[in-house]
Amino acid sequence: MTTPAIIDSHVHLYPDSETDTLAWYTSNGPLSGQHSVVQYLTAIGSQPNLRGFVFIEADRKVHLDAVGLDNLYKKVGLHVSSGTDWKVHLDGGGLTNVLKEVSWISRIANGTPRPGEGHAVENAHLCFAIVPWAPLPLGATGMSKYIHIIKTVASVPAGQRITGFRYLLQDKPPGTMLQPLFIESLRWMGHNGYAFDLGIDQRSSGLWQLDEAVAMVLKAHSGVPEQERVLIVINHMCKPDILKTQEDEKVSTTQHPQYKQWQERIQILASLPDTYMKISGAFSEMKSLPAADIQEKLDFWPRSKLLIDVLELITPWLDHVFEAFGPDKVMFGSDWPVCNIGGGGNGMAFQNWRWIMERYTASRFEVDERNRFWAENAAKVYSIKSPYALPPSYEETL
Repeated sequence: MTTPAIIDSHVHLYPDSETDTLAWYTSNGPLSGQHSVVQYLTAIGSQPNLRGFVFIEADRKVHLDAVGLDNLYKKVGLHVSSGTDWKVHLDGGGLTNVLKEVSWISRIANGTPRPGEGHAVENAHLCFAIVPWAPLPLGATGMSKYIHIIKTVASVPAGQRITGFRYLLQDKPPGTMLQPLFIESLRWMGHNGYAFDLGIDQRSSGLWQLDEAVAMVLKAHSGVPEQERVLIVINHMCKPDILKTQEDEKVSTTQHPQYKQWQERIQILASLPDTYMKISGAFSEMKSLPAADIQEKLDFWPRSKLLIDVLELITPWLDHVFEAFGPDKVMFGSDWPVCNIGGGGNGMAFQNWRWIMERYTASRFEVDERNRFWAENAAKVYSIKSPYALPPSYEETL
């Protein structure tokens, strides 16, 4: 089977030295410890067709304050004009943690590692694009000031790889994404060529988030010239409630109320212009696969049967996304390292997800459509200029 070039459109990275800045982190949790390039390369195994990844912000602790942002903007300007290196301490008030994140991923992209951070100079080419956190609730003025700040932190070439932003909405109260300043920020992003990664959660937060997302896109695009509409990249199929349909054996998936409600809203989102969907994050929404040490003891067929069962489980969900969005608006993402939860752990999860999606796409799509899913759509959305398709695809027996 010919395996296309892969761009992993959804990867989170963080160093052990900054885990205390993550909003969700616990020291004994399944994602504890360092998750850097070394750990990612271990997770993907032997993947010569993986060209690189898109870094997605990892939800750092942040205090959103317009006055604080304005003061930081002035502070950066003073330091830049005086030639002092304000980045040594990265004291950004309530934004310190997100500035640390930008500095961290920039060291990866710029090939300037610090000891113990888990990446090397030769890993710099893997970071194709950077999607940091951004203060969308502060409107266009706040966005403009913030982007000036983080591009100063990132420097070149990392600053040039910032091609999108995310403000995680899955845990925010109703109405957040519909506020006038939030919509103003989305319009500003479209005008300036940045994509928006939309993280919402049907299973944990409710269907209202999908309904608000539809309204948000309509407001953001209303009256905007086609070439200036912000690209909306929806994460993880909106995190559907696969688990509930999996546990309810009395009703088939496609007839289950949870599926039908999700299906209706996905159809609407897909019909909107400039919306894309990441096929990622499914392991977190279903019963967990056995841990890596158990899977490693299984013979080829029992392990394959586990993954075939997962593929059968999620096929109705995948079918609808691919049918609704079409091959030009879907993209592969691993959601590493979050995929380790439920996916079998760091030695298995990425490879399991790739195995599942290889089989799903190989039996349904032509070569050019598969190429779009695995790499070309992500390259389009995130303005990836690298010759990621070289060297050519290799032959692999799966």
